[in-house]
Amino acid sequence: MSNFPDILTDEKIKDSNKDFRNALFSLDKKFIDKDNSVHLTRIYSTTKQLDIRNKILRLLYDFNFPELKIFFDSAYKKERYLDMKIYALRGLSQFASEKEIEKLLLKFNLTLLKRQETTPYNYQEYELLRGQNSLPYLVEKYNYNCFKETLNQVNEQYNAMPDAFKEHFTIDKNGEFVSLRSPEESSKIIKDFFKV
Repeated sequence: MSNFPDILTDEKIKDSNKDFRNALFSLDKKFIDKDNSVHLTRIYSTTKQLDIRNKILRLLYDFNFPELKIFFDSAYKKERYLDMKIYALRGLSQFASEKEIEKLLLKFNLTLLKRQETTPYNYQEYELLRGQNSLPYLVEKYNYNCFKETLNQVNEQYNAMPDAFKEHFTIDKNGEFVSLRSPEESSKIIKDFFKV
């Protein structure tokens, strides 16, 4: 008997349904198999909810079921947020060559560079990219120069920011948010920066 929640197999359920959301956000990866992963990819492709798409990418990015190659490739192209692109790339890396990944990251790095100009204090995105489930994971697992270069660029852009935007939170190896400061402390530090 499968412990995959039935509610996630229901194509008619709305993604705003409380029970649906609870089932998805408490789903343990050990209950995902090749057969029920199709329900997660369907939910991903039909929802407009960022948090749901993010959760599904993180649930699936360690699986290498052949059907997921197309899913990860499509997700990489679809996502605008760089952290979610990297989550899709983490899944896609199981199927793609270093040369293919390098080609994707050349464009990614240009977008990343533009972020520094358009959003100079974009600390949330940098922290997500520096998270233990993101670029550091890919560097450690694959040791590709293209991953190292992208992580170096992220770190350089992060370090170029004022200290007020650093070390508010981090992301652990499971993709979970870890506060390094209280929300009040973070808010005060950032407000004080803009008062000057």
